[in-house]
Amino acid sequence: MLPTRHPRPARPGAAATGGATPRRGRARGRLAVLLLPLLGALLVLAGAAPAEAAGYRYWSFWRGADGGWAYQQQGPAIAVPPDGAVDGWRFAVSPDGGQDAARPRTAGSFADICAQTPAQDGRKRVAVVLDFGTADDAGPAAGAVPEPRTACAVVAPRATSAEVLAAVAPPLRYDTNGLLCAIAGYPTAGCADQVGAAGAAAPAAGGTSPAHGGGPDIGLIAGGALVAVLAGGAVLQARRRRNP
Repeated sequence: MLPTRHPRPARPGAAATGGATPRRGRARGRLAVLLLPLLGALLVLAGAAPAEAAGYRYWSFWRGADGGWAYQQQGPAIAVPPDGAVDGWRFAVSPDGGQDAARPRTAGSFADICAQTPAQDGRKRVAVVLDFGTADDAGPAAGAVPEPRTACAVVAPRATSAEVLAAVAPPLRYDTNGLLCAIAGYPTAGCADQVGAAGAAAPAAGGTSPAHGGGPDIGLIAGGALVAVLAGGAVLQARRRRNP
């Protein structure tokens, strides 16, 4: 005959708390005490983040379209403009790429820009609009801001926009990653320099890149908080196991 199993007596207070013992309640209370200050610190740091994202001084790349400008998703070393196209360039303080970048302030007309450049067999013509920006856009080492200008490039049919630009606006300057830094020698120094919300150059010691601003790294802080909470929970769990 199998031995009769007797139900284990319930601990005092179990019925009143739905099975949770006072010891477990105290453990949960300790975990809450650990969690609340960390959440408060996260909220304070999130509120201290800059209200406006940083911008960058750089040349944005555009294509003339319907009397205006369309931002180019391809880089100039890849984009191949057709015969009769208009390439536009604008140097300004802008967000990190995209449609919000500053566009050339005047619309480019191929018929007007290339009117004095006859067509040639086996070659294509591409109009180019260069807008060097304003004194406010210029960095401390940019040099004098040139006047806007246009040009008509006559190049090989498969020439890229970078080759078109090199034909009409040398010298060009690139960084080691192939980012276009200067057109016609402007700016004289710097390359996609980061500036703060007020337009002042961001400190180089921050080590920020165009993908990150200079404010607190909330993701890193949140990760640290999560690790701390998990560690505190593990300690409390271990204590419960030692003291059933």
